[in-house]
Amino acid sequence: MTIDGEVDEHTGWLMDFAEIKAAVTPVIDRLDHYFLNEIPGLENPTSEVLAMWLWEEIAPRLEGLVQIEVKETCNAGCIYRGPGTS
Repeated sequence: MTIDGEVDEHTGWLMDFAEIKAAVTPVIDRLDHYFLNEIPGLENPTSEVLAMWLWEEIAPRLEGLVQIEVKETCNAGCIYRGPGTS
């Protein structure tokens, strides 16, 4: 996951990791220890489909989301930057 925005001049942070965790944990909890193909929208859980699904779930919760990267292996995966991007 990549987030973009302005670094706060007082904290030196773009975003507190607690905010990121609060946005992402409920989404990850829906996936962890479940068969992905049994989750609505992930019936065919390719890296590309999973990246798009994660975007749809996380983007409304996390301002500044720029991209989601899903890796199958060290050398194979995909990056999704949201609808309408190439």
